[in-house]
Amino acid sequence: MIQVTHTIALDEAEIEESFIRASGPGGQNVNKVSSAVQLRFNVRTSPSLPNDVSVRLQKLAGSRLTQDGVLILIAQKYRTQERNRADALERLIALIQEAAIPPVPRRPSRPTLSSKKRRLEAKGRRSEVKKLRGDPVE
Repeated sequence: MIQVTHTIALDEAEIEESFIRASGPGGQNVNKVSSAVQLRFNVRTSPSLPNDVSVRLQKLAGSRLTQDGVLILIAQKYRTQERNRADALERLIALIQEAAIPPVPRRPSRPTLSSKKRRLEAKGRRSEVKKLRGDPVE
């Protein structure tokens, strides 16, 4: 089990990793070794995630989420497979931790007295400017 928060833990079986060839640094090895990691995690059917966290994670994932609800993360920053695996897993955990934080509800507030006065004064000035644009009265 991978502990994400104190209430959420992921089962390793839910995470699918495949190794692909990476672009970027690697020297002569770059064409021979599959060091990049493609991590797949099904957000919609995961029993580890509460429903509200799953919904927020799907919004956070954006274009990294497929039509089927599978989150795909590709890690190819490092030259070794192990470091890329760790990087992909860290990024998944960070995304889930961000989705686990419930949004703070907006409390409606009233405009202050001074802001109302400023608004009315600006309206008056604007009204005066527009009045002066008309034809002169004869």
